[in-house]
Amino acid sequence: MKPGPLALTLGDPAGVGPEIVVKAWGALRRAGPPFLVVGDAQSLASASAAGASIIRTIVAPVEALACFADALPVLDLPLRSPVIAGQPSAATAPSIIRWIETAVGLALSGKVTGVVTAPIAKAPLYEAGFRFPGHTEFLGELTAAARFDGARGPVMMLIAGGLRVALVTVHEPLARVPSLLTTEAIVNTGQVTAEALRRDFGIARPRLAVAGLNPHAGEGGGIGREEIEIVAPAVRALEDLGIDVTGPHPADSLFPEVMRARYDAAICLYHDQALIPVKMLDFWGGVNVTLGLPIIRTSPDHGTAFDIAGRGLARPDSLIAAIRLADQLSRARAG
Repeated sequence: MKPGPLALTLGDPAGVGPEIVVKAWGALRRAGPPFLVVGDAQSLASASAAGASIIRTIVAPVEALACFADALPVLDLPLRSPVIAGQPSAATAPSIIRWIETAVGLALSGKVTGVVTAPIAKAPLYEAGFRFPGHTEFLGELTAAARFDGARGPVMMLIAGGLRVALVTVHEPLARVPSLLTTEAIVNTGQVTAEALRRDFGIARPRLAVAGLNPHAGEGGGIGREEIEIVAPAVRALEDLGIDVTGPHPADSLFPEVMRARYDAAICLYHDQALIPVKMLDFWGGVNVTLGLPIIRTSPDHGTAFDIAGRGLARPDSLIAAIRLADQLSRARAG
């Protein structure tokens, strides 16, 4: 029996989502993996030089497998108002949210093998009452009631150039990070990451490296005590759980190639600590993965790029990498 398709949400239709989706389909239509788009068919037709001729509206995910080589399969949930490329609007928020909810529902029901999400912009969603910091937290809420045997996320992981980084805090102001860090949060991130590396990435005994918060990892308390009072106890707790883990490490020396060879994933404490090395290694091809959920979810490691939307300039590299990784992870989880 053939595996089902992936579901790809369109993201903010005023951004580069429609363009990179069309380009990704063009790159993958022959070899796959096959996917269907949950979103607005007209936005996709407008993003293609060939127009609506490449679009095939479907009513069931299984239909995507038969037509993927010839047309872009779309589960058409139309927008209620016109969209202008590069001009985000809160009016599109209900549709964007509905597309995500629909794709997650398809994944939970087993009708698709995983979810790949094109970028969203948070500000228009907040205007419409969206109460989550981003995709990751929303997906955690949507899947909270579903059964999952393992440490529960969501945990954000970024992958690029052979580097994997998992985040303890995500979209938080830097000034708030120290107050948000707890030993329990670091331990949970480590557990979720180690289990995902075993279950989804096929690494029998994952090696983790935990970054410190302060310069020189606090230098024995001389430049901050978070490493002594929060991070080091978390490392010991993870060791007690049987996880191969080291740290806290000075973040400025954790990411050179010689250090990356010593671990399978780095546990980072805040956004830029993780994202800067990822983007330095592969600015165009990084992938965001949500760990600790009952479904597979990946996304490109970039935003909506409103400044170039509708101009034909967007590169689909990261989305293509996200689609391929989602397929790889879904196959590993299926056994």
